[in-house]
Amino acid sequence: MKIINASFEIMTPLNGAEILKHIETAGRTCYKSEDKITASSAEKFVANIIKNGHESVLEHFSFSVRFIVDRGVSHELVRHRIASFSQESTRYCNYITDRFGRELTVIKPCFLAEGTPAWDTWKTECASAEAAYFELLELGCQPQEARAVLPNSLKTEVIMTCNLREWRHMLSLRTGKAAHPQMREVTTPLLEKLKELIPVVFDDIKVTS
Repeated sequence: MKIINASFEIMTPLNGAEILKHIETAGRTCYKSEDKITASSAEKFVANIIKNGHESVLEHFSFSVRFIVDRGVSHELVRHRIASFSQESTRYCNYITDRFGRELTVIKPCFLAEGTPAWDTWKTECASAEAAYFELLELGCQPQEARAVLPNSLKTEVIMTCNLREWRHMLSLRTGKAAHPQMREVTTPLLEKLKELIPVVFDDIKVTS
């Protein structure tokens, strides 16, 4: 059994300046004010539309992120709309094969300290689930049947694609105090990275502890 940390990868190349220009061009169509576009007008325009709540204009740009998380976190991710998802399938992935190293990969729970009784119990139960899963496969069960014993901690990969407006909504919810700690583990650094890559769009979203 392999234990790894949760992580994310922004899959779409993001040029913040070009994204803001794209949003400005789309937004100014509403007012036919394209003549006011200058080399430096995009940031102010986008900041104003966010301030005034006209966030539908942000739907004109989308990007994709690959999340490597446990199954529990993935269940929360796929609740977001409007978004597109592609997820590693336990129906078709057979973890007893060489392709997967003949072992399960699980996500390290960020809220458990290694060496504590709670950690030891978690690790033991994950190993027990791995053994049961492999036994079911060896008894002739298909992966889609043997998956019944897989734990929530099982690593999964989810590609999430949505527009800027939905990313704002998702990150506002999933970086907040009420969000699950393992969700915050990936959404908080993602938000900080997006603030670096795309000016203005995510600046008003504050991480609360």
